[in-house]
Amino acid sequence: MIRLARTGARKQPHYRIVVIEKSRARNGRPVEVVGTYNPRTNPASVELKRDRVEYWVSKGAQMSERVNKLFSKTPAPAAPVPAA
Repeated sequence: MIRLARTGARKQPHYRIVVIEKSRARNGRPVEVVGTYNPRTNPASVELKRDRVEYWVSKGAQMSERVNKLFSKTPAPAAPVPAA
């Protein structure tokens, strides 16, 4: 499962986007950290390793609703323009 794991101080949330077994606790040991989400910035900042998320989805991992929204809202990095 790909979901959010909360970090940060009280009333100052910061999240890691993690690949973790569904039965583990919210902040349990993840298989891999694939990004971060900071809702306190304006606009909220999202950093994702899109290739790793796509890899885990191809292996059968399911995204939580919130991670799915974040993934669809963040634009894919532009492809590098070849030198002429």
